[in-house]
Amino acid sequence: MCLAIPMQVIAVDDSGLSVRCEARGIEREAGLLMSQGEEIAVGDYVMISLGQVMQKVTAKEAAIAWAHYDEIFAAIDNKHA
Repeated sequence: MCLAIPMQVIAVDDSGLSVRCEARGIEREAGLLMSQGEEIAVGDYVMISLGQVMQKVTAKEAAIAWAHYDEIFAAIDNKHA
């Protein structure tokens, strides 16, 4: 199973084929091949999976996804404590 990670776009490549994204202080480059032609701009939130932008999401949707991931991480930490 693959999970998509919400990130915010901080730069769009001049070629329009990739973006630079940031989440929680980590930056990654992601391709736009799988973004289904959605227009992606600096400041947008996107879901990244396997190095590709899968879709654009709202800031609220990104925050909800991170809240769920935080719950998962906390449960894992508690299990191994």
